Amino acid sequence: MSSRKAATAKAAATKTAKKSKTAGIKTAGIKTASVKPASAKAVVKTGAKTVAKTVTNPVADGTASAEATALAARIERDLRDGRSDTLTPQAFQALMAALCKSYGTQLEAGAQFLPLASHASASPTEVMTTTSALLKAANLAVFELGMWQSWTVR
Repeated sequence: MSSRKAATAKAAATKTAKKSKTAGIKTAGIKTASVKPASAKAVVKTGAKTVAKTVTNPVADGTASAEATALAARIERDLRDGRSDTLTPQAFQALMAALCKSYGTQLEAGAQFLPLASHASASPTEVMTTTSALLKAANLAVFELGMWQSWTVR
């Protein structure tokens, strides 16, 4: 390894070690050049012993995907229990806008998945009601949706 690459790796490892120490986690040494943020393991130094700790709670890893999955499960559970007011209208609108933006961005980046996992994820009535409300909120007509679909491959 060239001296420049070695110095860069050492600086990155030192920076990573400093960040880990401030978060309450000490790294095993300076040999690590980078840390993956979505890792399911954390290195914990206890005395003279270094232990790899596996994160068991999916929400504990702090990823937006884990938090969204937990929120979706809570909403589904509350709906089964007859509680339709889990989210305030403002929270619902913020979440729906973020989901629309995220889905559009992912499709533009080349992702190829449908927004629902299966036909059983939501009823046809629920899908049509939501679709109609989304079009109304964006001041779009079904005709415009049809024209847009014919211009694109979606």
